[in-house]
Amino acid sequence: MPVTMSDIARDLKLSVVTVSKVLRNKGKFSTATRQRVLQRAKELDYRINWVARSLVTRHTFTIGLLLPDFTQPFFAEIAKEAADVLRPRGYHVIISYFEEDPDLELSEAHALLDRQVDGLVIASACHSADPGLFERMRKGKLPVVLIDRPLTGAKATFIGVDNHEIGDLATAHLLAQGCRRIAHLRGPFIPIAEDRMSGCERALRAHGLSLPANQIAIAGHAESGGYDAMRQILQGHPLPDGVFCFNDPVAMGAMRAIFEAGLKIPDDIALAGAGNIHYSALLAVPLTSVDQGTSETGRRAAELLLAQIASRRIAAPTEVLIMPKLIVRQSTLRGARV
Repeated sequence: MPVTMSDIARDLKLSVVTVSKVLRNKGKFSTATRQRVLQRAKELDYRINWVARSLVTRHTFTIGLLLPDFTQPFFAEIAKEAADVLRPRGYHVIISYFEEDPDLELSEAHALLDRQVDGLVIASACHSADPGLFERMRKGKLPVVLIDRPLTGAKATFIGVDNHEIGDLATAHLLAQGCRRIAHLRGPFIPIAEDRMSGCERALRAHGLSLPANQIAIAGHAESGGYDAMRQILQGHPLPDGVFCFNDPVAMGAMRAIFEAGLKIPDDIALAGAGNIHYSALLAVPLTSVDQGTSETGRRAAELLLAQIASRRIAAPTEVLIMPKLIVRQSTLRGARV
């Protein structure tokens, strides 16, 4: 039979309430009492009965993270930061990903609700909120935080970055390095990709330039897409002298295509990405990137979710915008040796 708190209490001649509070790190007890309880729990290999606890507390102590692609470093870093906040508070994280498929996203979201998670963090692939899903969450008073990608019609707190500013920052930097023929490897057909391209166009207009259609290639969000899109651009004339990429994985694919073409970065083509993922500085040519506050996004999403859970009410939706920051490295410093 599984060991219970009653077994520990009986062995130590303490009340079950005392044992429970010590194991949950609640209340004030002497160091000796706390050590006795923890030592006996370890000796008996005590494990929390989460089913029993959830029946009493009406909480499952689980948080759902619904992400487009867990293999992308950006979302992996967000998940890690969120988990680092949630675990010490006694919560377990369930990660579901949907490969940028809106139908799979909806199915995974309902599956997490069926598991009665205590809160949900979503980075959606959709343009607008699914009415049925959000009505179900509203009726269940489930805390929800949207990250990275806003959802039209969703009455939920959102944490993200100004994507227009990402495109503007990266492009303005390329222009400051002397680039005048700038291409863009754009992301998938989601609002944040549109905003980043719009920011790129805004910076070009400020210098009396434009973004010709033949200097735009659809790359999606992965390295392979960046490679294919860059090869497409390299088949045209004139060649660009600067490229702004939707994200860092796309920029890495573009970098491979540029090298294969016998060109140099940044002397022939300067390259900038977005996301500032942790290994961007370790590439053959360290990548200039726009930092979009990945760690802060994951941390604040978890903190806002915990605050809603603790208050036992759904807070009024708020928008938290993190200011992007340009991180300059060798891939855009014209004249630097590769």
